[in-house]
Amino acid sequence: MNKKYFPAAFILYLNYFVHGVGCSVLGQAVIKEALATSWGVEAMSITRISAALGLGRLIALPFAGPLSDKLGRRISVMIGGLSYAIYLIGLAFAFNAGTNGGYQIAYICAIVGGIANSFLDTGIYPAVAEIISDAPGVATMGIKFFIAISQMLLPFFLGMTYAKTAAGLDSYNNLFYVCGIAYIVLMVLIMILPLPDSDASKGEKKEGLLESLKHTHFSIESIAMILIGFTCTGTFQLWLNCAQNYAKTNVGWENPSIMQTYYSMGTLIALVVTSILTRKIKDVRFILVYPLICFATLIIVLVCPTQTVCAAAAFIIGWAGAGGLLQIATSVCNMLFPKIKGTVTALVMIASSLCNYTILTAAGADGMTPSGVMIMNIVLTGVGVLLGLFVNIRYAKMLEANN
Repeated sequence: MNKKYFPAAFILYLNYFVHGVGCSVLGQAVIKEALATSWGVEAMSITRISAALGLGRLIALPFAGPLSDKLGRRISVMIGGLSYAIYLIGLAFAFNAGTNGGYQIAYICAIVGGIANSFLDTGIYPAVAEIISDAPGVATMGIKFFIAISQMLLPFFLGMTYAKTAAGLDSYNNLFYVCGIAYIVLMVLIMILPLPDSDASKGEKKEGLLESLKHTHFSIESIAMILIGFTCTGTFQLWLNCAQNYAKTNVGWENPSIMQTYYSMGTLIALVVTSILTRKIKDVRFILVYPLICFATLIIVLVCPTQTVCAAAAFIIGWAGAGGLLQIATSVCNMLFPKIKGTVTALVMIASSLCNYTILTAAGADGMTPSGVMIMNIVLTGVGVLLGLFVNIRYAKMLEANN
């Protein structure tokens, strides 16, 4: 750990603070209504724009990771920042275009935004782990912390940037412009600040991507580790998108929106507590213990559906499911494959992105009930527990084989 890299680490984290707005803004009801009105479409049609973000991630992740390993974290972060600026400022231009192609412009910009997310992930995750090398799990959980804080403040940002156009339409273009310009500023700053991998490349020849892959053994244990990126994402995504429906249908809770508050509280507290615990407990232990806690919690919710149980479960899932588990899994993969951190980060994030698409699509299929979704989540989380157990049993041999 070198203090000269701390300013760069702060700038890298600020990228994810702005990302917290960018990845959430299209899910806000007021944004959907404003854009839908401008483009002359139904509000639910904006969901397809959100889906384009996932498409962009899947397009870029396969080559974003290798590029980060071969050309350096700085290049990856700069590409991500510039692409995100295009996405956010592009949304403002799309809004102004109205029915004259605004929806199509936004869809293309969202794909660019997904590509930006991929480059930021494969550049920043390994970069902060390299900067805070004494506690890589804490370093990557800091990313989740900055995102969570930003998402909590998003309603205030919306209020501060709201405006009326000359035509009387609700507009949040100021928010898009501010966030886009912020990314450009952050990109300039990261150009001039020192980063560990850039300094290392000055003193020694860096092994090429193909050479490092030749020396990398992707065993069944390492594949299991990457698959945990799929299962742990499914746990909190299914809960986040479907638990309130379960509470309304199975508990009779008329307005269960307070569950979101408990969920967010659990996530934020977990990020602080878990970051402390990882200094005393190996990161790999959490990828077993936390899914096991989620597994037990989901079963209790299914068997004893009450308001109190659902509220408590929201806090627990926010803690154990969304409180940095994906970041810890990424950190463990980076420790197992120190020479190709960007590549393995991409593999974990590809698994996570595939989960977002496939599992949520299955949850929204015709005939699927809230109880059915809860059972699906239990099964998926149970698979995650088995994977975590397997990785923990084989962890020492995995380290020996990959170092």
